[in-house]
Amino acid sequence: MRELVRAVRAGLAELTDPVRAERMRRYMKSAMPFRGVPAPERRRLARRLFQEHPLSDVDEWLRAVRELWHGAAFREERYVAVDLTGHRAYAGWQTAELVPLYEELIVTGAWWDFVDEIAVQRIGPILRADPASVTPVLRRWAGDEDRWKRRTAVICQLTSAEATDLDLLVHAVTASARDPDFFLRKGIGWALRQYARTDPGWVRSFVAEHPELSALSRREALKHLGDGGDTGSPDSRPRAGPAPGGTPRTAASARAGHPTRDRGGGAGSTSPTDEPGKDHAGRLGPHGAGARAPPEARR
Repeated sequence: MRELVRAVRAGLAELTDPVRAERMRRYMKSAMPFRGVPAPERRRLARRLFQEHPLSDVDEWLRAVRELWHGAAFREERYVAVDLTGHRAYAGWQTAELVPLYEELIVTGAWWDFVDEIAVQRIGPILRADPASVTPVLRRWAGDEDRWKRRTAVICQLTSAEATDLDLLVHAVTASARDPDFFLRKGIGWALRQYARTDPGWVRSFVAEHPELSALSRREALKHLGDGGDTGSPDSRPRAGPAPGGTPRTAASARAGHPTRDRGGGAGSTSPTDEPGKDHAGRLGPHGAGARAPPEARR
């Protein structure tokens, strides 16, 4: 474990670019300095070092993640810690038992460059694999005082498509719908816009039925739907509220017997900066050198 951590820090030091580092720090509004390592170079370095320094068990892996994270002197060290959590060699360890680790990283990271990657690429897959264990946790997070745990509850299902737990999505969105926080409002719009790729009619209905949504959330949710989409009569489309009887409802079950007429073509496509897992952190951010900064960062 210590050999891997030392190798990561030495490798990042060799790639230092002071000019880029200051630009990255200003862009990310970070108190922690950067090395100035572009995301593609950092990822290549991490993959090589993870292969050269394999970790024998989950306890050693956890120690390495936490040492890279809590012992970081430069922000890229924390990015590598997040990279390590997603390394394919350790995919079998991604269970609900890791949720406390990710909660720790979310709360102490407390910024979108860390939180969004963890929410979408770590919490989301664990939720889909073990909803019985993770859903109650996310329902609690949806009402937590920490805005980043609440944002995680909102956006963690971005890649769930038809496996989306609509009751959880509704709970997370409505819990923060009136909150003035920009990142929560933007996250709500992003989550609804992404789900509109699966069921645009449901999203139109939900937005229409929830006037408490902020103008930003509504605009983002409907961004790619246009004004001419046909969702059918109110009685012919699925309601956007919770499933009756408290039974968890997925996107597929919500539409059973109630197909929306424009499903499959009305949602359009999201921009590269809003596609989960595709350079979301932007031109100088952690996961996407070369992409435009996401709207969250361009305030």
